[in-house]
Amino acid sequence: MSADEKFPVPSGTGCVECLATDSWWLHLRRCVDCGHIGCCDTSPNQHATKHAGETGHPVIRSFEPGEGWYWSYPTDAFVLGPAVPDPQCHPEDQPVPAPAERVPADWESLLN
Repeated sequence: MSADEKFPVPSGTGCVECLATDSWWLHLRRCVDCGHIGCCDTSPNQHATKHAGETGHPVIRSFEPGEGWYWSYPTDAFVLGPAVPDPQCHPEDQPVPAPAERVPADWESLLN
């Protein structure tokens, strides 16, 4: 992160932990504090919430196209959040769920 940049850029275009473990996700969330991209609580692994618990980073932002909401773990509520640097979402042509080649045929039955 450069000195004039207040917030870090995203860690990638997919859930860091799912990509490292050959797993898949439904939707993505971006940590406002460090840029970590994790999967949502509906996804089987819930990596965004796990990241918040492990790091104490309290606020995430949706990393889905067309969404700009923020969520506070301490208050368990939507909050207003700071402007974050681009990209604002994963690539629009990225499928949901993703990565496509890892999503099982019965994926809907595996959601939380």
